[in-house]
Amino acid sequence: MVCKLNKSLYGLKEASRQWNSKFTTCLLAYGFQQSKADYSLFTKTTQTGEFIALLVYVDDIVIGSTSMDLTNDVKGYLSSNFKRKDLRKLKYFLRLEVAKSSKGIFLCQRQYTLDILTEYGLLGSKPVSTPIEYHHKLTKATDEEQLKDSTMYRQLVGRLLYLTFTRPDTSYTVHILSQYMDKPSEAHLQAAFRVIRYLKTARGQGILFFSDSDLCLQAYSDSDWVGCPDTRRSVTGFGILLGNSLISWKAKKQSVVARSSTKAKYRAMAATCCEVIWLLHLLMDFSIEHSCAVKLFCDNQSALHICRNPIFH
Repeated sequence: MVCKLNKSLYGLKEASRQWNSKFTTCLLAYGFQQSKADYSLFTKTTQTGEFIALLVYVDDIVIGSTSMDLTNDVKGYLSSNFKRKDLRKLKYFLRLEVAKSSKGIFLCQRQYTLDILTEYGLLGSKPVSTPIEYHHKLTKATDEEQLKDSTMYRQLVGRLLYLTFTRPDTSYTVHILSQYMDKPSEAHLQAAFRVIRYLKTARGQGILFFSDSDLCLQAYSDSDWVGCPDTRRSVTGFGILLGNSLISWKAKKQSVVARSSTKAKYRAMAATCCEVIWLLHLLMDFSIEHSCAVKLFCDNQSALHICRNPIFH
């Protein structure tokens, strides 16, 4: 016996793909263009110069436009094809709190941070000034040191990972903690609790995108040298600003062992350049021309000489 499926059922493995295909086809038919830099971004520019952008996460949509009439037309088109609920002005999206003022747009995860503090019983704990100790010595745990039940540690690190969307000051610490998900020890768990105690000092801290900022990118890159005691690999860190607004950041272990600090810094600059190129394509999708050269800052003279003249490599 063979059953023919006439409609994709909710919960099937293929259902998410079918939904994405149908929604994308619907938007493309209306005249939207799908971004090649981010496939969840759809943009459209009308003949009169009006611009609208849709950012899609599964079935949640954020709409930004230069014209309210164009926004209402798109909402009406979506209502004619799908069952839709309009939440009006953007204030809360995927646990991100959004506040707009004359200075710009502020993103934070205050309630999400309070939920973490409440769940792990650290609302009354003593706050700390740093998310991790300056000279920490976290290493892989042996079989004797491993936690009997590592579920809580993995859930906590997963929550902290989501919190780095608006808290770049915890990116490096969460990067360190996520390396020990397979065999966490009591020391790793206490280090994760220290991050929560650090978050208590400023629960509403977040990212501010300034409204009067210019649209020129500038990037800062850095790395340590063989900082990981287990693999002896270096950690790349960078931050990219659009004018005065921080828009991209990362702390990630390099894929190979650097034999000198110069090579570690040079690899960090290369990773930063990849992110800058992606951001330039993203700005093109928003019809923003970035005519000036992107400034990349590094504190290693040898790495800068290699960039200027590859013969020194």
